[in-house]
Amino acid sequence: MRRRALFKAAGAAALLGTAATTFGNNVASADPAWNALFRTLVPEIFAPLPDPPAHSPAIVIGSGFGAAVTALRLAEAGVANTVLERGSRWPNDPWREIFTGDDLPDGRGFWHRTEFIGVTKVPMRVAPFGGVLDCTEYPGIDVWRAAAVGGGSVIFTGAMIAPERRFFDHLFGGTVDYGEMDRVYYPRVRGMLRLSPMPADIYNSPPFAHSRAWDEQVRKAGYQPQASDSNFTWDILRAELAGASRPSATAARSNLGNSNGAKFDLNQNYLKYAQNTGRSQVYPGHRVDLIAQEPGGRYSVTVTKLAPTGDVLGTRTLTCDRLFLGAGSIGTSELLVRAQATGTLPNLNEHVGDGWGTNGDVALARGASEGAGNGQGVASASRIFDESEVPLTLESWYIPGIPFETGALASLGMVLDPTRARFGYDRATNRVGLSWSTKNRDDIVAAARAVDHRIAERAGALSEYAQLGYDANAQFTAHPLGGAVLGRATDNYGRVHGHPGLYVMDGAAVPGSTGTINPSLTIAALAERNIAAIVRAGS
Repeated sequence: MRRRALFKAAGAAALLGTAATTFGNNVASADPAWNALFRTLVPEIFAPLPDPPAHSPAIVIGSGFGAAVTALRLAEAGVANTVLERGSRWPNDPWREIFTGDDLPDGRGFWHRTEFIGVTKVPMRVAPFGGVLDCTEYPGIDVWRAAAVGGGSVIFTGAMIAPERRFFDHLFGGTVDYGEMDRVYYPRVRGMLRLSPMPADIYNSPPFAHSRAWDEQVRKAGYQPQASDSNFTWDILRAELAGASRPSATAARSNLGNSNGAKFDLNQNYLKYAQNTGRSQVYPGHRVDLIAQEPGGRYSVTVTKLAPTGDVLGTRTLTCDRLFLGAGSIGTSELLVRAQATGTLPNLNEHVGDGWGTNGDVALARGASEGAGNGQGVASASRIFDESEVPLTLESWYIPGIPFETGALASLGMVLDPTRARFGYDRATNRVGLSWSTKNRDDIVAAARAVDHRIAERAGALSEYAQLGYDANAQFTAHPLGGAVLGRATDNYGRVHGHPGLYVMDGAAVPGSTGTINPSLTIAALAERNIAAIVRAGS
């Protein structure tokens, strides 16, 4: 490798971290000033928070893909429901900076943290605030998850793809009929979220020079890139390109939200439609701490009301006839494991807390073959599949927060990883956690790195990021799955064994992987399938 190429890679790596590191040195003690600034920038999230009713026919915990589907379909069936979400309900505006960016992040980006380490492995310091991305740290793995109304739809990169049947059947083991999913529920979600591949005019625009360079490289390596469906509203990206909206998606913003609503997130469809029925209401700023079943059969939910500053505004116990868990793999698993350990849900079976995985997530970077222009836009345009050894997908990604050319082409790898972990409970701290071994990370990194390196060699990439430690990173997952797996902790439709009227409707039901593909479409489609069966049966 030429020294010039190494220097180029080193310069790009430094560029990825410099702004955040410099920015972070001055904010740790500035909380009141930052809170005042956030109140000016996004006054909507500081509005008084309404209180949910003391009793509801149904409570839905969370507001992400599984929860939003559940709330809408219950409402359409005439079942009044209360949706509890710990994060804020963030507005959209074509010109205001509602959300922060990865380039110079502030507290709007992270859920009550002072430090965050992203894909570049560079620490970012911020003032603590109730931002949209929560990083839950376990030994061996950081788990990125949402803290906002709309859940993961606010902070993901928009790719929504169905897995191949052979992988789906292998993972679910016959608990779910792939044919029915393919005929009914995947198409239903695609229609609701208006999924489509990136149009040619956007693909050929300057911000997506990196997408074109990525596709060119994989073709040189013998792959045929496949277009990826996405939930972005392409006309908003066109407005950005035309100067009719503040740049967001075209300026490498997605992980911490798109201020102008470029992503067609759940606030613009399922949750909106649910509230329009008049039978569903979303309550931001309500963190669920404990769930229990009372002797008469109804469920109680202990909630803490939180201001976006982190101030506690009160604690209440709500009740409901039926309780739907949609707090994501981590949130739902924590609630169930704690309830089992403390006896508030004493009839949970031995599978609660089991079957957790990372979907085989690996962030990757390789050099460009030649100067690729000035692009680092979102969404993801394409992906490739490789099963020369371990089956895996590489998805065209972007460098978060860097809208111009860096000399790096990013990918998100998703490896078919069989490794699973189990949640445990620490009675001394009342905490639920798990551990993820270094070997687990190393195995999937090796598989993804081998494919990415082969592409770089065959395409004549100019720089090699391995010597700098930036070529592959599996120290995090953005796709946590499992903990209350379908057909084990629950029946085949999410009904929790041992507790009638309690349901798992989110990624906790998925057995650790969605088969080398982003999980969001499968989570939403499973929720559509399961709630349809529950509504038909009346329980």
